[in-house]
Amino acid sequence: MESVGAFVIGGYAGPLAIVAIVLASALVARVAGRLVRVSLLLTLPIAISVVLVSVFTRAGTTVLFTIGPFDATLEGVQFAAQTVVRLFAISGAISLFGMTTDPRAFVYDLERRGLSPRFAFVAAATVEAVPAMVARAGVIAAAQRSRGLDTEGGVVARARGFLPLIVPVVLSSLTEVEERSLALEVRAFGRPGRRDLLWAPGDRTAERVLRWALFVGLVAVAAGRVAGLVPRTP
Repeated sequence: MESVGAFVIGGYAGPLAIVAIVLASALVARVAGRLVRVSLLLTLPIAISVVLVSVFTRAGTTVLFTIGPFDATLEGVQFAAQTVVRLFAISGAISLFGMTTDPRAFVYDLERRGLSPRFAFVAAATVEAVPAMVARAGVIAAAQRSRGLDTEGGVVARARGFLPLIVPVVLSSLTEVEERSLALEVRAFGRPGRRDLLWAPGDRTAERVLRWALFVGLVAVAAGRVAGLVPRTP
């Protein structure tokens, strides 16, 4: 919701307000430091491209400086700055969600609200795939190093140790998927009909009220922007 709000509100004030909300939530969850680092790492590659393209190619009347055939305009700088703030707000909101939400709890709650069990399984497997492969790669790399494989050092040494590392990771991932599928079939995962889930995530009244208030506020701002009733924020 915060990610959508960063684009709907626009300008500087809206995305910066979303960043403030995300950072305040991260402080409460005690993940502020890690959240800032991850958000910066996610934003930096795209931000560099956006700044270079927008500053030197966006048309404008105020030229700040010239590099060869390219003119850096004030309008390009403003557009790039607004885009970078939006990107940071989006990456911060997504990172906060990933750091504070258990993927299985999220998927189970979606299934409890009516999502198909098969789609829920696919969603859970997708969310857990990257962390599981990273953890598996760490274990395999440690095992390979104990057998004398050089996986550290310069670029050549790392490239030489990449193939012996990636093949076991892929094969073990495929084996795990097959084993998980067999285990689900044994437990009648494909049985038709509604499943009764015995677990539900905690959801306090204050959290529900705040969540719906933010959602209604976002919809109202979007509708106001479309109707021309809400002015653009600076």
